[in-house]
Amino acid sequence: MNKAVIYARVSTDKDSQKSSLKRQKDELLNYAEKNEFKTVKIIEEKESGFNESRQGILDLLEILQQDKAEIVLVQDSTRLGRGNAKMALIHQIEKLGAQIHTLADKGPIALNDLEKMILEILSVVESYQQQLRNKNISRAMKKKIESGGFNPANNLKNIDQGGRDRKNIPLKEIIRLRELELSFKDIAATLRGFGYDVSKSTVHRRYQEYKNNGEDMI
Repeated sequence: MNKAVIYARVSTDKDSQKSSLKRQKDELLNYAEKNEFKTVKIIEEKESGFNESRQGILDLLEILQQDKAEIVLVQDSTRLGRGNAKMALIHQIEKLGAQIHTLADKGPIALNDLEKMILEILSVVESYQQQLRNKNISRAMKKKIESGGFNPANNLKNIDQGGRDRKNIPLKEIIRLRELELSFKDIAATLRGFGYDVSKSTVHRRYQEYKNNGEDMI
């Protein structure tokens, strides 16, 4: 069963909009039930759609980052935001591998040609910037290794332990690269460049284990 987050928003704190907020929530709950989505969180917010740093939106993105949901349910695309804020948020949600469903579209969000073009441009620019960051990080790591100031093997755990062997991966480097906002795919590619036979899914799993277990993993 797909897990969903319901996001309902009105722009002001006026009493007249309270009914709108309740109506959004009720209709979205009904949509989730009809489509057999498990609702893991309901976020209600009274904020301007032009504000990109709304607490509700930050909570929504955190849920998606933690893989606790893969569907975002909203009344229509303007509930996510207005203008550039809306496009930026749609881009972030898609980057996290989640889908947006709207009541207005009666399913996955329908974007017009201009909106699709904007998202494509954002993806191309971000991909290019990520490649530049990866090259700079890889270059810096190689210099450290060559100078003797860094040895990835020192960060390996579970060496010489019994049972089924786990892949030897420098967890500290995964954490550090993740804090630099590299994707799991890019982290895996960086580690492979240093001789570690690791996939994106393995990096993601190891990072999630660290998030769940905390400092005990390091």
